[in-house]
Amino acid sequence: MSYQGSGESSEDREISPNVLRAFETLHTFLEEDGWHPRRIEGRLSFTMGYTGENGDLRCFITIVPDVEELLFYAVAPVRVPEAVRPSVAEFITRANYGMRIGNFELDFADGEVRYKSSLNFMGEELTAGYIRNTIYPAVRTMDRYLLGLLRVSFGGVTPFEAIEEIERPADTPEP
Repeated sequence: MSYQGSGESSEDREISPNVLRAFETLHTFLEEDGWHPRRIEGRLSFTMGYTGENGDLRCFITIVPDVEELLFYAVAPVRVPEAVRPSVAEFITRANYGMRIGNFELDFADGEVRYKSSLNFMGEELTAGYIRNTIYPAVRTMDRYLLGLLRVSFGGVTPFEAIEEIERPADTPEP
């Protein structure tokens, strides 16, 4: 997974006191919430895992110091085969429509699918509540849509069918 940032490590530039406090708050939250974070050397970032009802996700969280943003990614456990990437692009476009928090992303180069949630905390204190409200919608959404993603990627289901199946209200009978 790549992070499209400035290219320089966080150790190469001066970091504001607000960002340093935010990173400490982030680390404390992740430890206390049971995420078992692993620090990425040279960045204000951690990797960790999440086990959902539908699969295991790789997760990545970072603070972008220059703009005081928190970015969280929940990454699908498979790479989408090149032949079905256009169908998966349609699937995630349909899924993204109306999404209130975050969005799906597809890397056409390698087939990685991830869900991103973010928060700008410029000049504000980053709290455990803000971190929780950034992380949990992302992992829950990726987990909710994961089976549909897999069915479009490997099971021959159309993007429309997969989204209809996922987003159909629980009390609506199948046609």
